[in-house]
Amino acid sequence: MEHRPGLDPAVAEVRRAVRAMLEHSEGAVVVALSGGADSLALAAATAFEGQRRGIRVEAVVIDHALQPGSDAVAARAAETARSLGLDARVVVVQVEAGDDGPEAAARAARYRGLARAAAQIGADTVLLGHTLDDQAETVLLGLARGSGGTSLAGMPAQRRDATGPTWARPLLGVRRRTTIAACAAEGLEPWVDPHNSDPAYARVRVRESVLPVLEAELGPGVAEALARTAEQLREDAAAFQDMIDETIEDIVEHAEAGISISVAALAANPAALRNRIVRFVVESEFGVSLTRAQTLEVARLAVDWRGQGPIDLPACVARRVGARIEIVARTAS
Repeated sequence: MEHRPGLDPAVAEVRRAVRAMLEHSEGAVVVALSGGADSLALAAATAFEGQRRGIRVEAVVIDHALQPGSDAVAARAAETARSLGLDARVVVVQVEAGDDGPEAAARAARYRGLARAAAQIGADTVLLGHTLDDQAETVLLGLARGSGGTSLAGMPAQRRDATGPTWARPLLGVRRRTTIAACAAEGLEPWVDPHNSDPAYARVRVRESVLPVLEAELGPGVAEALARTAEQLREDAAAFQDMIDETIEDIVEHAEAGISISVAALAANPAALRNRIVRFVVESEFGVSLTRAQTLEVARLAVDWRGQGPIDLPACVARRVGARIEIVARTAS
């Protein structure tokens, strides 16, 4: 705990979270800065802690160029970062439309821009300003979509890309109201993104309507409980992944234009592990995610075989061939 006279409690809480994340950092660090309260509080705390530790910190502001005046908003955020003693740059990205909607397309463009900037700066770590409230919203959205334990596990505190930086979220245990209070205490004026109050977005509806109702009806602490659930599920997911890594070496083989899985070995596993193996090998080989219904249909080729024909899946086809299940590219089927 910090007991420095005059230090605002919200500022102290954000700094503690950042300090814990930077504890093992030695190289340069990038702070993703939008100008909103979360990322601004993060930038201020990282500027302070980085200076104490002798770590170079640079703020990177992504301009998606999707709103009129976005360049002025980005320039203002960068100037605020410089006033905090940080180097800062604005990166303009091109948002390409995709099947998952505009939010996902903007997010993908943002992460690409941040990764490129980190590489240019020579930074191994990018700090993101997601808070406990963001985590709770993510869990609720995953629950509503029925997208399984991986989605309910929410956002990890750290994730390392195979060819990119480590994505770190120091504020996942910090409430959004704390970042707002920290900005106010330090005389920082956050930018308010109009998209953050647009009910056309599901996340905004969760933030503005669903979570407040849950807090009102069930009592305070719902967001914290959802975040704890996500943490527990991430632990479970990590354990399952270790089991998957051990298992697939013995039961999965490469086949022409795809892979094959031993029927007997797959059937011998518990359903939870069996279904995760199916999803994992399909995503690893073909880069697509199976729905639960598709996953169960593939698993039935092992545990409930009644002469079913090939199963059409995204980008591939699954079929029973003797004592193995073959999953091959659709064009090769």
